[in-house]
Amino acid sequence: MMADEFTHLDSRGAARMVDVSGKDITVRTATASGRVTVSAEVVHLLRGEGVPKGDALAVARIAGIQAAKRTPDLVPLCHPLAIHGVDIALDVEDSAVRIEATVRTADRTGVEMEALTCVCVAALALVDMVKSVDPAAVIGDVRLEEKTGGKRGHWVRPT
Repeated sequence: MMADEFTHLDSRGAARMVDVSGKDITVRTATASGRVTVSAEVVHLLRGEGVPKGDALAVARIAGIQAAKRTPDLVPLCHPLAIHGVDIALDVEDSAVRIEATVRTADRTGVEMEALTCVCVAALALVDMVKSVDPAAVIGDVRLEEKTGGKRGHWVRPT
């Protein structure tokens, strides 16, 4: 593939921010997911009296929302977007916490990176909250599940 085929590279192969000014404004969504594998003790605490640091799930949820709004500060070539909505769910399973985030905007470029960042930072915040109980917690399986809007339309991860 040649450098001019990559949208984030100029004709000399240097990184650049893509000009999206000519694109139509459309409603766009992206859903991402991930997991934090934790010990049985953490699962027990999350389902009951809570971890010693406090409400780990609430902290992770707020951290994820905040991260979605700050994605261009973290990912160098992301466009700043007006985030119109973030839904984030943290579901305590038998050996993990599953995180799913959906981010919405009406803009000229998609919110895939915002949804992925939301999941990643929520997972990091959760690990921070449970590390005194389970220093072996593992973040994994972070991936885009679905996106809508824009030129390519609706995409769903193949099963």
